[in-house]
Amino acid sequence: MTPASQPAARRLARVAAIVAPLALAIAAAPAATAQDKAPGKAQGKTHDKAARIRAATGAVDGAFIQANAAKTGDWPSYGLDYAESRFSKLKQIDSGNVKQLGLVWSYNLESTRGVEATPLVVDGIMYVTASWSVVHAIDTRTGRRLWSFDPKVDRSIGYRGCCDVVNRGVAIYQGKVYVGAYDGRLVALDAATGRKLWEKDTIIDHKHSYTITGAPRVVKGKVIIGNGGAEYGVRGYVTAYDADTGEQKWRWFTVPGDPAKPFEDEALERAAKTWDPAGKWWEAGGGGTVWDTMAFDPELNLLYIGTGNGSPWSRSRRSPAGGDNLYLASVVALDPDTGKYVWHYQETPGDNWDYTSTQPMILADLQLDGQPRKVILHAPKNGFFFVIDRTNGKFISARNFVDVNWASGYDKDGRPIELPAARDGAKPYDAIPGPYGAHNWHPMSFNPQTGLVYLPAQHVPINLIDDKNWTFNGSQPGQPHGNLGWNTAKFLNAEPPKSQPFGRLIAWDPVRQKAAWTQDYVSPWNGGTLTTAGNLVFQGTADGRFLAYDATSGEKLWETPTGTGVIAAPVTYLVDGKQYVSIAVGWGGVYGEAQRATERKGPGTVYTFAVGGKAPLPAFVAYQQGALLSGVKYDPANVQAGTMLYVSNCVLCHGVPGVDRGGNIPNLGYMHTAYIQNLDKFIFKGPAMSRGMPDFTGKLSMDDVEKIKAFIQATADAVRPKP
Repeated sequence: MTPASQPAARRLARVAAIVAPLALAIAAAPAATAQDKAPGKAQGKTHDKAARIRAATGAVDGAFIQANAAKTGDWPSYGLDYAESRFSKLKQIDSGNVKQLGLVWSYNLESTRGVEATPLVVDGIMYVTASWSVVHAIDTRTGRRLWSFDPKVDRSIGYRGCCDVVNRGVAIYQGKVYVGAYDGRLVALDAATGRKLWEKDTIIDHKHSYTITGAPRVVKGKVIIGNGGAEYGVRGYVTAYDADTGEQKWRWFTVPGDPAKPFEDEALERAAKTWDPAGKWWEAGGGGTVWDTMAFDPELNLLYIGTGNGSPWSRSRRSPAGGDNLYLASVVALDPDTGKYVWHYQETPGDNWDYTSTQPMILADLQLDGQPRKVILHAPKNGFFFVIDRTNGKFISARNFVDVNWASGYDKDGRPIELPAARDGAKPYDAIPGPYGAHNWHPMSFNPQTGLVYLPAQHVPINLIDDKNWTFNGSQPGQPHGNLGWNTAKFLNAEPPKSQPFGRLIAWDPVRQKAAWTQDYVSPWNGGTLTTAGNLVFQGTADGRFLAYDATSGEKLWETPTGTGVIAAPVTYLVDGKQYVSIAVGWGGVYGEAQRATERKGPGTVYTFAVGGKAPLPAFVAYQQGALLSGVKYDPANVQAGTMLYVSNCVLCHGVPGVDRGGNIPNLGYMHTAYIQNLDKFIFKGPAMSRGMPDFTGKLSMDDVEKIKAFIQATADAVRPKP
């Protein structure tokens, strides 16, 4: 059974379900105010401020991060502390006065794509990234820009990353700010001026589509960074660079390479025994990219990373005889001094569904069965919440935090009890959770006072079936984004999914392995969380709100509109003795490219709140959606072929014409007729390349374009309300 063999009506339903059609939204924000520069005394003040910034950020090192964890006055690292807890001990703002929060200032990030960054704040200076890896330094006392740095990523390569041109933030260490650029460079900047000090190309092979979207971490004088790209066919690895000079100190690969060549270490030699060489996995890289989570335990001297999905997704294609395929979908402990493997725990053996383990992890100390345990708390894509002993990687417990249909649970040895239908790739399978994950990159937080983890959960319906004719980089019509380099060996939605989408905030008790309370939302893809000693939980939502809840009961205490949907996580910090809460807002990410839950649109924005804040919110702008496309002439005989071409070139960014309404990328079913009539002018070296549109020169012919136009107009006609 292949997509091309289905009747036209069923084919339309299949394509219409590729991205779950939800009504979503985008926002507006104010213009950024650059810091005034005047001669004379102002220049002296600027010099003094630069000296102050150098002194403050120059003090940031491992000891600083550990000392700050005691009072959390600053936010010096991505997850606040080495444990990545996102628990602030500040409590000036609490459940009693949170209703008095008001806007202090807003700052325009000048971006129109997804904003996933967690801002860092040291001594009142904020460092935050926008899309395309652009770094902004903001004076939190005024909300004014100190400097910005654009790494000048070639906008035409935006398609070489699966999930929007996003960046999750920077690292700070001894006066330097480090950012991983989308194109794979690691860049060190002077924290006071934004001047580039050094940069390193982290990519081992530019023939493959490696990207960086994650935030670096600095551990023991080394900047640690991974990469993304498993959908495209890459081999995962994580690398450490000297924080001062950029010299590479070590690199650890997550999956074995070509077995005809020597393995890099004994851990990879052992891993190779869990792969079937008949699949020649090394041609498609194998996957296992380290594109997000990391944490560090200074006492145990262990660096923890989460690894990604298989490349391709289908295990039957990359490893036909089966096998666990180590170290995919695993939590791995490394020696931060040498990069050597210490232990691993694999959460999804033989990953077959894009169930990455790259979702944020938290280090915590819990009382379990009356005994203190040093644990890792982890909620990866596969829908189970894991408690793992972080001293040795031993499994402690796992319980599903949403409904799942691929496994009934985990046995005492930490192996999933799989349901047979989940691996039957010959039949369409409504994967629950789907590849978007029950929890994706959106950060969770842990409050030791309540004992609860605050987890952004979700479901986006996707139906999967193996592509029996897949070959690496084969690029056949109908293969999801195959003409843009994707290699999943799966068809998406060969049948319309029967499951329903949802978004949910879950307060999860990791000891009892059950929810204490939940809040449901109108859409998936809600933002990360922050929890505080003021008994609060903060979260932004896909439908354009920023909220505060009682951390114990889940009662909603406060909310404010943000216009655009929120996907990033908030932070809180002290400036001159006063507590502030900030969040970077900008709708996007892989789901937000084609979907939205608000009717607002605007540039990425940082909002900062405090008790008694009186600044007006920016004027939100309505999302401008045109009328349903009409008037494009086409040959009905081209619609079926156009369907397959649209799936392999367009759908994951633009959504289904006229069914989805567009996210931060417009839906082609609502474009002006002239755009679609002259589609070739926009896809062959078109004007939107400067905003991330691929150049399809050499990838599509004029005949292909006519077929795609036929599909777009025919789909719009099919969904048009009838008189």
